[in-house]
Amino acid sequence: MRTGDPSEKVRPAAVAGQVYAVQPERLRAEVTRLIAEAAAPADTAPKALIAPHAGYIYSGGVAATAFATLREVAQAIERVVVIGPTHYVPVRGIAISMVDAFETPLGRVPVDCEALAALADLPFVVEADGPHAPEHALEVELPFLQMVLPSFRLVPLVVGDAEPHEVAEVLARLWSWETLIVVSSDLSHYHDYETARRLDAATATAIERGEWAGLGPNQACGCLAVAGLLVEAGHRGFKARRLSLCNSGDTAGSRDRVVGYGAWMFAQTTP
Repeated sequence: MRTGDPSEKVRPAAVAGQVYAVQPERLRAEVTRLIAEAAAPADTAPKALIAPHAGYIYSGGVAATAFATLREVAQAIERVVVIGPTHYVPVRGIAISMVDAFETPLGRVPVDCEALAALADLPFVVEADGPHAPEHALEVELPFLQMVLPSFRLVPLVVGDAEPHEVAEVLARLWSWETLIVVSSDLSHYHDYETARRLDAATATAIERGEWAGLGPNQACGCLAVAGLLVEAGHRGFKARRLSLCNSGDTAGSRDRVVGYGAWMFAQTTP
């Protein structure tokens, strides 16, 4: 567990006990089980991931297929950019948090303040802790990262009213050999089961083809972060590889109003 300095400015866990277990041992056991059960390709090291952010009972298995890809490369990852939508507090642009660490029941994750400082001159990047305080999209990814990686520095970003090319510019500045990018996004929301399957299949195909321009909030709540990743990944010759695709009707709950989930890894394409 990362205990950290008690004098640090810490963003406490906002949804522990709601979407994942608040008890450290229970959470550790749950994430360990999910990752152990996840099938992950061992032939390619991921540079970026897309993972869902619902309650673990709903999307934890799908998220685990993304984070399981890190098992063989965990020692090489020193910094993780976690970027997703803001669900509760509107923000113009992309909001960075000014805290020293993010906390989960598994401990504190230090924020990479130098990386955030490198974004400060971008006019669409704003310093705002408000959008981060209640936001679950980034938080639910952290226990997976804490269990898979021996240590890492966090770059937390939430996207509000922004453009995909702005997201791409941020990712371009942070792109480095020791950096992993995690885009947090669910897919379609509250359709019946068959409609969701159809919509999410089309979204998955668009992601895998790098067709970012047609992605909107009806396809994915984190559409802007996904689109920005697709822009920058395309510039660098990285393509998405599907790891899992399903919805809450497959995992928990009824099939009347479901939420879609998908997981992808990005690796460099062979020339």
